[in-house]
Amino acid sequence: MCGRFTLSTEEKELEDKFQFTLDIPIAKRYNISPTQSVLALTQGQNERKAHLFRWGLVPFWAKDLKIGSKMINARSETLHEKPSFRHLIKRNRCIILSNGFFEWKKEGNKKQPYYIQVDNGKPFSFAGLWDTWSNDREQITTCTIITTTPNTLMKELHHRMPVILDKDGEKAWLDESLTDTDYLQSLMTPFASEKMHAYPVSIDVNNPRNDHADNIIALSS
Repeated sequence: MCGRFTLSTEEKELEDKFQFTLDIPIAKRYNISPTQSVLALTQGQNERKAHLFRWGLVPFWAKDLKIGSKMINARSETLHEKPSFRHLIKRNRCIILSNGFFEWKKEGNKKQPYYIQVDNGKPFSFAGLWDTWSNDREQITTCTIITTTPNTLMKELHHRMPVILDKDGEKAWLDESLTDTDYLQSLMTPFASEKMHAYPVSIDVNNPRNDHADNIIALSS
């Protein structure tokens, strides 16, 4: 799964890599947690648009926001079966920006957090879905991160991993004219393990209130 991640890349690097203009203020984040805001991109008519979505999908038909904390991830294999996701796959796709995420490995009687990076810390994107929920007082757009089976690296840490897209995958995922579900499903595969690396970090990351750069410093051996 994916339950915590970071986005601490400089804004200019994000804009250059993902081809968009960042016109909303963002701070460097080292422990992004469920129900918090995440930076997501959708495809506009002529350009990519940046949004701050609430992490944890709340379907438009839900009675309240509480369901979102249980829907931070969506299994790629069952997207077409779940009422919360199946109507989103064709028209409500987004990419969620990150430069690393955390996973917890069971080691004896404890769980050790690990920090996982792609291409030596370069920013990358998760495949996501979004929906807009509203009541008489507010309207909130929420999102979920899609997960898949683990690659060789991630298998040592967890039985699931987030769907990470390459440049071509991002372009296709954001293309609203693509509605072939079989093709979209083909994008939701494990990212190449040789392009990723993981290392243990402090248990400070266990607490969502600890949002600081020390979270991504490797533990000394």
